[in-house]
Amino acid sequence: MAKSESTGKAAAASASKVMKSKTASPAEKSVAASALGQTKSKGVTSATVAAKATKVLSDPKASKAAKSAAASALTQSANKKPAAKKAGAKK
Repeated sequence: MAKSESTGKAAAASASKVMKSKTASPAEKSVAASALGQTKSKGVTSATVAAKATKVLSDPKASKAAKSAAASALTQSANKKPAAKKAGAKK
């Protein structure tokens, strides 16, 4: 089920910076575009963009703005896998 969230003002500003950047990678721009597309709507990030966002977050060369946009996009991705249960957890 999709989460009912939208991109906040700070994340949208970061995504805008990424879109204007001449040094941002195509993956960073894709993630930023997704985040910007969800500023007013309750859209859901696709699995493809979520995978790119994961790569951006783990990239040490990615800018702070790109990581902010990636985090926002991931927050809005569909949660298709149930949370893993902790070992030894009681029912």
